[in-house]
Order: sequence, then C-alpha cells, then structure tokens
Amino acid sequence: MYKIIALSLFLLLPFLSKGQTVCTLESRQKLEEMLTQLSRRDFSGKSTNGLVTEIGQWFLETPYVEKTLELPGTEKLVINLQGVDCTTFVETVITLTRLSSLSDFTFNSFGKELEHLRYRGGKNEGYPSRLHYFSDWLYENQEKGIIKDMTQEIGGTSYPNTPTFMSQNPKFYPQLSESENLEAIQITENQIQKRNYFYIPKAEISRLEENIKSGDIIAITTSMPNLDIVHTGFALKQNGRIHLLHASSKNMKVEISEKPLSEYLAGNKSQSGIIVSRLTGK
Repeated sequence: MYKIIALSLFLLLPFLSKGQTVCTLESRQKLEEMLTQLSRRDFSGKSTNGLVTEIGQWFLETPYVEKTLELPGTEKLVINLQGVDCTTFVETVITLTRLSSLSDFTFNSFGKELEHLRYRGGKNEGYPSRLHYFSDWLYENQEKGIIKDMTQEIGGTSYPNTPTFMSQNPKFYPQLSESENLEAIQITENQIQKRNYFYIPKAEISRLEENIKSGDIIAITTSMPNLDIVHTGFALKQNGRIHLLHASSKNMKVEISEKPLSEYLAGNKSQSGIIVSRLTGK
C-alpha cells in the first residue's frame, strides 16, 4: 500500500502547474475522455440523481488509493482519476455531474468546480481550508447550495457530532506540525460541534430506505466519539433495495456493495448509521 501511495505522489509531482493544480498526464487524458463523452450526450431528460448514478458507474473497477491529496508543501488542488478514495470518488462524480448540468466540459472548468466543492468558501486557501471532516463537507456544500441534507426529512434523529481526531492525532497529519494549521483545525472542530446534525441509525435504514433515491450521497456515521464520518458513497437501487456505489478500501476498487446498505452496515460494529444528502441541481 505504501509503495502505491509513494508511486502516486511521485507521478503527480512533475505536473504541478502555476495555479497549484496537480494532475498526471494519465488522469488528464481520462478526464478529457469523460468530458468529451459527456459533451456528446443529451441529458435534457435525465435528473441530477440519474446523472450521478450513470457517471458514478463509469468508475467501476477504478483502483482505491488513499491519501492522494496529502502532498508535501503548500496545499494543491489534486485531480486524480487513476486512483480514488471514498471522498475523492464522490467529489469527482459530483463535479462531472455539475459540469454536465451546466454544459461546461473543459479541464479548467472541472478544476474550478472541484475546488469550489472541496474547500471552505469554495477556494483553496491552504491546508485548513480543505474540508477534511466529511460532516463539515456536507454542511459547507449545503451552504453553497450544491446539496441538501435530506436526513431529518427522511426520518433521521439527532446525531451527536463531536469530531476531534485530527487535533488529537497530529502525528498522522504532517501539515499539522505547523501550529497555525493545528489551531485552524481545532477551530473547525469547535464549529462542527456547535451545529445540529441528524442521522438514520443503521437499525432503521431498511424501514426508511424507500425514501432514499439512487444518486443520493450516503455518509456513514460512526460510534467512535472523536470521528464523524468513516465512509461515503452513493445510493444505488438494485432489485428494490438500496446498495452502496463506493470506493471500497476492503476490495481496493470502486464497486457496488454486494449486500443492501442496511446489511452492509450491520456487519460493521463501528458504523452507526447514515446521513443522506441530495444534489440540488444548482
């Protein structure tokens, strides 16, 4: 695994642009091919959720690679379609979906839209501006009008969300050796703790899943008190049941879960439930 990560970083570094965007030639070629494919399609009759599910399945079998965003030095916008983790998979699919809705299919537009999605206030202003906690990612992108948290409407209950993992474990994050970055992360954690979040406990998913649509963003919550979200992906309905389209760290690829979502969570003690969000189409 570490060799794969090191190789990924090595391949990314030579293609650092003046705008602090990092993308390998292979990733750019794959992105350009997808953008061309999208530009030739007529999506006028397709819903935003329908776009998400179609584009998301283009990534099936894409290798799972962790920590592709953790490059040394100043924070850079990383575009990597050759290997994704659960969050970068979701971000990439949403970015392509939004460009399709806007009929804007250029590499530069992809970069701008991805930056808008990945960073607080839509702008890369250094390491702390990246939305490291996914519950923070959900909140910020709802504030931007990109998504809507559907959890309470579907039937969710209050979720005590008090993440402190990053500030308590700076040894896992080289950038947190800088006191300014660490202090900024602590401020973010305090802000998250003051918000109201809702989740659907995993025992309730099967009862409420009829209200979840294919293409909804699924964020999996945890019983661990210092973390918020441990995994994410998209809902995908198969044979009347909701499954998870996601980048799996277990099987090391983008896949559709073999089991329905409720059974998928039931097999993991630390996974407590889900937060469900939906693209607004804006």
